Amino acid sequence: MKNVRASVLAILCGWGCCCGLAAALLAFIPAISFAQTTEHKHDTPPAVKPAAPLASQAGRERPTITAQRVTESPRIDGVLDEAAWAAAPAVDQFVQQEPQEGQPATDRTEVRVLFDAGHLYIGVRAYASLAVTATEMRRDADRLFDEDNFQVILDTFHDSRNGYMFVTTPLGAKLEQQIFDEGEGGGRGGTANINRNWDGVWDAAARIVSDGWTAEIEIPFSTVRFVPSTSLVWGVNFQRHIRRKNETVLWSPIPKSYSLTRVSLAGELHGLSDISRGLDLRLKPFMIGGVRNVHASATNKTTDVIRDLGLDARYGLTAGLNLDVTVNTDFAQVEVDEQQVNLTRFGLFYPEKRDFFLENSNFFTMGTGTAFTPTQVQTDLFFSRRIGLSASGTPLPILGGVRVAGKSGRNNIGVLDIQTDEALGVQGANFFVGRYSRDVLKRSRVGAIFINKDATGSGSSHFNRTMGVDVNLIPSNNLQVQGYLAKTATPGRDGNDMAYFGRIAYRDPKWNLYLNYLDVQENFNAEAGFVQRTGIRTTKAYFGPTPRPKTGRVKLYEPMYVLTYTTDQSNRLVYRNHHLMLGTTLRDDTFINVFYQKVLDVLDVPFRIRPNVTIPSGIYSMHEWYFMLNTSPGRRIYQRLSVTPADFYGGSRLNLSAAAGARVTSRFSTELQYNRNEVDMPWGRFVVNLSTLRVDYTFSPRMTIRSLTQYNTSTHEISNNVRFNFIYRPGSDLYVVYNDQSQTGLPADIFGRKDRQLVVKATYLLQR
Repeated sequence: MKNVRASVLAILCGWGCCCGLAAALLAFIPAISFAQTTEHKHDTPPAVKPAAPLASQAGRERPTITAQRVTESPRIDGVLDEAAWAAAPAVDQFVQQEPQEGQPATDRTEVRVLFDAGHLYIGVRAYASLAVTATEMRRDADRLFDEDNFQVILDTFHDSRNGYMFVTTPLGAKLEQQIFDEGEGGGRGGTANINRNWDGVWDAAARIVSDGWTAEIEIPFSTVRFVPSTSLVWGVNFQRHIRRKNETVLWSPIPKSYSLTRVSLAGELHGLSDISRGLDLRLKPFMIGGVRNVHASATNKTTDVIRDLGLDARYGLTAGLNLDVTVNTDFAQVEVDEQQVNLTRFGLFYPEKRDFFLENSNFFTMGTGTAFTPTQVQTDLFFSRRIGLSASGTPLPILGGVRVAGKSGRNNIGVLDIQTDEALGVQGANFFVGRYSRDVLKRSRVGAIFINKDATGSGSSHFNRTMGVDVNLIPSNNLQVQGYLAKTATPGRDGNDMAYFGRIAYRDPKWNLYLNYLDVQENFNAEAGFVQRTGIRTTKAYFGPTPRPKTGRVKLYEPMYVLTYTTDQSNRLVYRNHHLMLGTTLRDDTFINVFYQKVLDVLDVPFRIRPNVTIPSGIYSMHEWYFMLNTSPGRRIYQRLSVTPADFYGGSRLNLSAAAGARVTSRFSTELQYNRNEVDMPWGRFVVNLSTLRVDYTFSPRMTIRSLTQYNTSTHEISNNVRFNFIYRPGSDLYVVYNDQSQTGLPADIFGRKDRQLVVKATYLLQR
């Protein structure tokens, strides 16, 4: 208990120092291609109504739009030919965020909103004076943000914090996201609060016409959470991207330093009444069949038949809380991990891709996120990949689980319980996570988390527990203060088992400043989390002005200086990094980056970097340069290239990374990546090559096929993953997935089969 008191006093003192430094910093802040392109000659679109220049955000009146009730639902075909669309009031005053902030949009956009008892409908008329750029139909593709698109965000609780975001394009492609805490932390140095992998049930269709494009969006009220009322008011905002002009326009203006996720600056949607989520019950049974062939050696071959049944279910406990149940869970349809080259002595972070763990995932997060990337000290208390996956990423059987997540008033609740089965020499385990936070003030939050892992099976008594409290304070639009205090409990690891994190950040259109501090004691052991390093104290200071020229080819300069200083628990220096960078973003989103960093790294024990190469303990001073060019992602053919010459533990390292991609047609695309590391040290020499080939073919926005081939020369491993997905109705899918993996020491035999699997999975959504 004495240690706990001392730790609490230490972190309070640290907060005091942080706040004092923040005040000092703030005192010095000045006031401050190709497209499927339908190449046609457009008719002259209606004139754009003049809009007032962007006013001060403080105290401004929110724009409003009124939804019109309909008795007959519009057909979602991308054609606004129903009489209800013509009768509905439209909003058409959009203003630029890029390139000329606050000026009227150069092309007119009209948006109308309809609803019935069970659905919200949004109609879009996007006039275009230049050809439309639209080459991507694949769902959830990153490229959707780089072409012409329309985005809508709904703040259904009207709490100015969270929202649901929906994106569509002139080809009817779809992407949806969950937004938490306005997506804050998604930029450099914070924790991302945008769930790109949320799989909401909704529909969209679009048509390219002679003078632009039109779209219809249908969002079932059962897809989003809200508190029923006789007269609802939701936050809402609309954004349109016009690729040919590199222009971004919004209905409710948002400064350049923020994005559409800034729901505290959204407008309001009025007129919703007598809407229903129905019984709020969803059942999704699934069926799996397939075959697996393992060829371990010339005399050891096995073939297994795969067949299984399972169920995912959801029930709305309250207007804001979901109960999810999964039985005999299977993730055969999940895309494989992309390989990474690890030349550090710390574990690499691989993102979660499994649907059950992705939805409402931010109700369970507490940690540093990317606040210290890339200095190998990321410390997140809960990391769902610890459940149902081995250390090498091999799936382990999940018997079942239950989750409750959502909002109740100002309370944010997350409860998760999962049971895994024994397999591959890994014991079965029960994982329990309880997370609670409360919204305070206008946009702030305080909370706590409890995580328990119990090994199951005969004779097993191992357990691991993690407890933490956190705070996220946003006293003004530009200032953020956050942190957490955590403790673990593991048999045989008593004392020195605490972790502390603190962050103070300031960001506005001209400045990005932050100071992070992390203290992880030697025995801190979050087995259900992601902890790269223990026994350290790290401070990271970031100084970055963000000048934005009003004219010329450059959209944004990002000069920065970052100092990272890491000690052990005795305050002995073990790592230091001086990082100087100049990033330049052009108007077409071409990105040029140059940085230099001077690194001091202390190895207390030898580091085995390759089976036959070991770096001895010692103090190493290293210099590193980095040159990068990413051409505009909106082009038909795009490239990424980087060159990194660097000192490396008494020797040298040269990293070459290149990628080239092409949108051959609106249906077919491909991208080839190549990464090469040449390392030459007194302790040994080696070369690592990693190649990746992606091929995508899109039959329609509901039917796609993707292949991913990867080859790593350091392991002589080649893998192939082919994934076909047919969405035969929203929420119901058919998957056909083929995987093979080969590993051999003979480069001439890299195509020899070792492990092959073909799986068919069908899901069907039953909803009332």
